[in-house]
Amino acid sequence: MADLDIDNAVVVSDLHIGLPYFRKSAFVHFVSGLKKETALILNGDIVDNPYQQLKPEDEYMIDFLREQSFARRVIWIYGNHDENFRMSDPGQIEFLKHLGLGRRLMIVHGDDFDQVMPRSLWFIRLFKLCHRIRRSLGAAPVHVAELAKRWAPFLYRVLTEEVKKNAVDCAVGGGFEAITCGHTHYPEDSMCEGVRYINTGSWTEEPLHYLAISANTIRLVTYDHDVWSQQAHA
Repeated sequence: MADLDIDNAVVVSDLHIGLPYFRKSAFVHFVSGLKKETALILNGDIVDNPYQQLKPEDEYMIDFLREQSFARRVIWIYGNHDENFRMSDPGQIEFLKHLGLGRRLMIVHGDDFDQVMPRSLWFIRLFKLCHRIRRSLGAAPVHVAELAKRWAPFLYRVLTEEVKKNAVDCAVGGGFEAITCGHTHYPEDSMCEGVRYINTGSWTEEPLHYLAISANTIRLVTYDHDVWSQQAHA
């Protein structure tokens, strides 16, 4: 595991570039307001499909991240959706599987802690089929994870609890005080077995969240456009 000394960073996860649900303008506004000394850590599933031909507006987002790597430190931690994604010109982006910030925080996407989805493939396929039918009938477009929160709450709760438990076990074994994941699209900040577990949710469903890391604090923050604009220009 890479172990870096970073005292000023933000962590986001699950952008799913390539899907129409990704809040592109909010993300550009958020990153553009970061101070130059703030590292940007992308915690997995940044691209939705590594084999998909991206539309121009999505290619712009990849170019945007590349350009950011020349202005600040950008670290891309692979998730299950983007583990096979390779950029022809990554700029100075650093690609990792997981990251440790001393013993303060372990950063990992979280798909390795998920045994629920691999055991529920038949249900997931059926659910996605229903989602496509729903869209074809004119229903409002939402990410399938947001739909699952509404219509399969029990399975969704099992997923989030399993990822948390396994993540905490991993953090305990590694001697970390805290661990942050994505993957579940469920923002959370809680204590479990003496370890702080933080999930940064996603940028496909609102409210949007990010993890703010300073020398003394680690905070899960809800992104607010108006508040962020005031802070960014202060």
